[in-house]
Amino acid sequence: MPAPKSERSLAASIAAHESWAATPDRAKRTAPARAALDAKFLAEADGDPVRAEHLRKAHYQRLALKSAQARRRAKGLLAEADQADAELTAAVGGRR
Repeated sequence: MPAPKSERSLAASIAAHESWAATPDRAKRTAPARAALDAKFLAEADGDPVRAEHLRKAHYQRLALKSAQARRRAKGLLAEADQADAELTAAVGGRR
C-alpha cells in the first residue's frame, strides 16, 4: 500500500532540503529557470525588452494580489472559527 499523502509530502520536503543543502551555488542551479521565464516574457512581448519587463512586473504583481486575497480569506475564516469556538464554549457552559 502506498504511503499516505502527508508522508510522501514530508519525504519530498526532506529530499528537497537535502538537495538544496548540497547545492554550493544556488543562483547557478536556478539560472536556467530564470532564463526560461525571461525568454517567455520576451516572446510574449514580441522581442521588445521594455514590454517584456512590464509583463514580468505585471506577473509578479498578480501573484502578490492573489497572495493578499488568500491571506484576507484565511484571516476571515480564522475569525469565523474563533467565533464558532466561542459560541460552542458558551453553549456548553465553558466546559470543553
